[in-house]
Amino acid sequence: MDIRSIAPEDLADRTSERRTVASETVYEGHIWDVRRDEFELAEGTGALSRDYITHPGAVSVLVLDDEDRVLLINQYRRPVGMTMWEIPAGLLDVTGEDPAAAARRELAEEADLRAERWAVLVDFHNSPGSSSEANRIFLARGIGEVPEDQLHERDGEEAEIHGAWVPLDDAVRAVLDGRLNSPAAVIGLLAAHAARADGYRSLRPADTPWPGHPAHR
Repeated sequence: MDIRSIAPEDLADRTSERRTVASETVYEGHIWDVRRDEFELAEGTGALSRDYITHPGAVSVLVLDDEDRVLLINQYRRPVGMTMWEIPAGLLDVTGEDPAAAARRELAEEADLRAERWAVLVDFHNSPGSSSEANRIFLARGIGEVPEDQLHERDGEEAEIHGAWVPLDDAVRAVLDGRLNSPAAVIGLLAAHAARADGYRSLRPADTPWPGHPAHR
């Protein structure tokens, strides 16, 4: 492996176009599909084949109140057979919907809350070796309740959602103790803990471009 020194400003993930030899959908699912791509890393090196989930992407919301508490919601997750403490989140499955608008919608639908102040907390790819899913976590502050006549009626697993306000430091300790495992919650809580050091002033505006999401490049 070639290990190099890099400048701080060069520490960034970048898009990388490689020649696609063939591409086909091998499985069509209810929410996402599986695609098989054949591609070359370099011309003449021979084609590689990879299967991966094509995912619309998602947004998540780290809600922070004036007492330095975060909102965690508890929900059943079938693939892992667990009820998990998470942060509000949802798919980017509304055509043309702005990510920040989707985050506001998901906060209202899952937590019956709205917020006055929004910022981008952190971006991540959930499993870049097997999925195209990109996730943007927003920090929401200035919290208020959604009016009763605008409440969303939850169904399926969401009908069982219940929440808790937890001091940020206690939630971070639960992450480090291995008691919280939801990726968006883990990443969001650790990012919020780090961002708190400068009073969240280093965070990006809510409408910051998102080149990490294939549809937003």
